[in-house]
Amino acid sequence: TMRLAHSCQHTSTYRCAPWHHQPAVTLNRQRAIPSASDNADASTAVGQSWEDRILQEERHAQEVRAAKVQKEEEERQARMRKFKNRSSWNAVEAGGGRGEGADYLYELGASSFTNLNIDTGQNASMVESHIAGNFLGAKSDLADGTLRRYEFRNFSNLVGDYWVSPRFLDRLSLFMAKNYMVEMGCIPSSMGVPLILGIWGPKGMGKSFQTELALKKLGAEAVVMSAGELEHEWAGTPGRLIRSRYKMAGDLSKVRGKFSALLINDIDAGLGHFANTQTTVNNQNVIGTLMNICDHPNQVSLGEEWMGESNKVRRTPIIVTGNDFSKMFAPLIRDGRMDKFYWRPDHDDLVSILAALYADDGLSPDDVSALLKRFPEQPLDFFGALRASVYDNQIRSWIEKDVIGGVITHDNCNLTALSQRLLKKKELPIFTEVELSLQGLMQEGLRLEKEQQNVKDHHLSQDYFKKTGNGGSLIGLKG
Repeated sequence: TMRLAHSCQHTSTYRCAPWHHQPAVTLNRQRAIPSASDNADASTAVGQSWEDRILQEERHAQEVRAAKVQKEEEERQARMRKFKNRSSWNAVEAGGGRGEGADYLYELGASSFTNLNIDTGQNASMVESHIAGNFLGAKSDLADGTLRRYEFRNFSNLVGDYWVSPRFLDRLSLFMAKNYMVEMGCIPSSMGVPLILGIWGPKGMGKSFQTELALKKLGAEAVVMSAGELEHEWAGTPGRLIRSRYKMAGDLSKVRGKFSALLINDIDAGLGHFANTQTTVNNQNVIGTLMNICDHPNQVSLGEEWMGESNKVRRTPIIVTGNDFSKMFAPLIRDGRMDKFYWRPDHDDLVSILAALYADDGLSPDDVSALLKRFPEQPLDFFGALRASVYDNQIRSWIEKDVIGGVITHDNCNLTALSQRLLKKKELPIFTEVELSLQGLMQEGLRLEKEQQNVKDHHLSQDYFKKTGNGGSLIGLKG
């Protein structure tokens, strides 16, 4: 009777168990393999109540769910690690980069120099080796557009029948040929062919213009710089700019199969040492950079490893123009580094150049010779300004008749309409072709010559400068 009562007691307890405990018991019954907790507590199961076993099953179900969540999180982390390098923010640089942990965007910023970068983009150093490997060469240039920038000049803007001095063309073509013969192995590098051609001489004699005309005759393209780019607020920037553009010119020659050159105009204005002028760090860096390129024309670094394969470039001629190279650093202009060419056109050169300039104006070679005889000491730019000034009378007449309706005086000087007419391109004037005459050019030349003499005669700066003991001056102190 007691055993039967005990059995009924357990039966009623099971049947009266709360409904939310039953799934746990049912789950335990459906498992084909006993759980670890069942095996561990098998010896004590007889002494447990059904409430304790139900609570135990609930804890086990929670553990299973927690393990499942943890496994899914681990799989997600593994997928993230697998596809981590597909993002530009953390993609590892091909070839190892400049430093440990360097990613693609870091390399992009480190290699970039405003818009002068030629080593980023879809080339051999930035993409996978199976896309651009050694079999494609050191630079594959997969449509990255770096060799299609505005820094390159092919001188197509020089339209007209300009005259190039045979003496100038001979010197420039010989210089270009020798440098490319060294690069191609026709001449041994031990011959010491200068890398720089220094064209110097008096102002306004057409050094830069004749250089551009000669390069156009040779079918060459050039990367052009000016003296204003040889100084910068950040130390080291001009030196890096020269190295970058030198490499750019070398890449241009390899990709396009043309002569190329680095052309620096008025270099003595940026590197010349004059009285009471300060030598900056950039001045020293530029001089050192040019000297080093002359000594190692095929090895130029932009900050990468010095002897790396990416630093090997094609030997590219450098052409510089200036007025007085005696102000330049002597080791830079020494023979072996710079081939110096003094350019001052003789009488025959001047007659030929001016005859081409005035060819459409009806002046004969005899008229040009007479003009040169009247102004013998004037440079070529004087005669260019002389020709440009012949339209002054027509421009003055248009302003007085069509713009302000009267003579330009204090009482009748409503010139605000002038800017509206020109900037808005409203009723623009059409000038008739001016017929030049030798007499008219003579009169205009006398006017220009008088203005030049006024500048020489009136030394107004003496009223504003105080002389110092060493021959210098102090700005702003009158004494």
